[in-house]
Amino acid sequence: MKTDTVQSAYSTFLEQVNQAQVQQVTIGRDFRRDGKAERIDYTLKPEFGRQRYTTRPVGSTDEVVKTLKEQGVQFNLASEPLPTAGIVGLLISSGMMFGALALAAKFSRAGGVGAATSMGKTKARSYGKSKTGVTFADVAGVDEAKQELQEVVDFLANGDKYRQLGAKIPKGVLLVGPPGTGKTLLAKAIAGEAGVPFLSMAGSEFVEMFVGVGASRVRDLFNKAKRQAPCIVFIDELDAVGKTRGGNPTGGNDEREQTLNQLLTEMDGFDGNDGVIVIAATNRPETLDPALRRPGRFDRQVLVDRPDKSGRLEILQVHGRGVALGEDVNLAEIAAQTAGFAGADLANLVNEAALMAARNNRQAVLMADFGEAIERVIAGLEKRSRVLTTAERQTVAYHEVGHALVGALMPGGNRVTKISIVPRGLGALGYTLQMPENDRFLMLEDELRGQLATLLGGRAAEEIVFGKVSTGASDDIQKATDLAEKAVTEYGMSASLGPVAFAKASAQFLDGGSDRRTTSPEVATEIDRQVNLLLNNARSMAIDILRLNRGLLESATQTLLETEVLDGEQLRAMLTQAQAPAELQAWLAGGYSVV
Repeated sequence: MKTDTVQSAYSTFLEQVNQAQVQQVTIGRDFRRDGKAERIDYTLKPEFGRQRYTTRPVGSTDEVVKTLKEQGVQFNLASEPLPTAGIVGLLISSGMMFGALALAAKFSRAGGVGAATSMGKTKARSYGKSKTGVTFADVAGVDEAKQELQEVVDFLANGDKYRQLGAKIPKGVLLVGPPGTGKTLLAKAIAGEAGVPFLSMAGSEFVEMFVGVGASRVRDLFNKAKRQAPCIVFIDELDAVGKTRGGNPTGGNDEREQTLNQLLTEMDGFDGNDGVIVIAATNRPETLDPALRRPGRFDRQVLVDRPDKSGRLEILQVHGRGVALGEDVNLAEIAAQTAGFAGADLANLVNEAALMAARNNRQAVLMADFGEAIERVIAGLEKRSRVLTTAERQTVAYHEVGHALVGALMPGGNRVTKISIVPRGLGALGYTLQMPENDRFLMLEDELRGQLATLLGGRAAEEIVFGKVSTGASDDIQKATDLAEKAVTEYGMSASLGPVAFAKASAQFLDGGSDRRTTSPEVATEIDRQVNLLLNNARSMAIDILRLNRGLLESATQTLLETEVLDGEQLRAMLTQAQAPAELQAWLAGGYSVV
């Protein structure tokens, strides 16, 4: 007696496989309908009935084959015979196929037919629990961001606790912050902690030159994630695919916008997307499409910022675990000296110090190695092979001492810790190292004026001693001009123009500069006049300070020429002798012009 075949849901089939109820499976193609859709025929074990079932898979059958192998289920791949009409059509078209063989052979050299058929498939990499080798214990210095993401992991592990209160699991979490602060590292930690499937993909991997490929990859990515739900999808550098729509000058809907439209639909469209959490990272959040940033798609925006002093100490402790540190190494002191360093900078610093110790055949990394590593990261590699003439050495020495003497009298807590006339990096013939005593998040107006005077102190020393200037102050002038222009156009520190912003920042976390707003010719002229006034006043104040301390300038420069480096107690003793002009405080307060 023939047993009828019963149509079964694909989800029922997967559940029966996972519960070890399936005895044998045949995977084939059903040509009786459209000649394309795959089907699965299977029978249950005797204890569960001898009924035959058939179902249609959702997406690729590769995951089915993998599951069957894991469960030890017998299976085979088979195809039903083509109908007569299909055979006749195949014979008729065979001549055309032979004509296309040359084209196919040529295409195969560029990736093959298999590459064409798989072009619309997702390139996401899948990770299981602990496969990344990174956990939350390896992430330091970003406690608030880590807490937010630990909560996401808890959502997946203990979802009932939140559902009982009526809370809904966030659909998306957007990590924003400067480069090198640990956004991708946090995602790796989630993959190591979540205990659920984790799919990772870069934003640039969606878009190709062929139309429709990006949208197809988005669909395939989310179909794969839904089959494994609960699941986490991580998209790195989201701005590569998520930029604001409407930027196409031709007015058309280009491939990137189609990909973004598909991503918007998958994250919060008509069909549900339960059990899939999307985590994305970017350092250009201002360029993302507003529809992508709204609640319901990315419900949370988590800032991963540069660490403060305590955060830097924690990061140094993490990276110092596998390094043989000497007894004199004080990580707290190193953390204080590295204000503004991101997590990647600190990791590089520890590695540079270890390389320095190995180069000197030491058994442990000493504090001196960290000091040299800090200078190498900030100023570049030491270039003792770059030989300067006597006149050049003198110019550089007076220049750097001029920076130090002016900087020692200025407010802001930036302590001068070292002066060197040893060339470093690409173009630095010498440098003056200033270290902040505390983390600072604001700059006061008098501190800004003090920075301008310090930047122009080297050029002022050249004017006083030689009566002429060199090209060595070009970088100082560039920095001073940028700072003065920001004071006038962004910070509203001009008495004549008032608290008006004449510039708008073009990047939030990157050094992308700023764009001038449209202004009248009169306002533009006044802006240039105010910038020029700030710089000339700073230059004049620096000259006044160095003229008052001319003897100290000469003695400190001669000592620097002999030793090439001034630091420590010797430098502090010299700088404490510097005297301030009577009008300095009035000038810092903006009530005195020395021009």
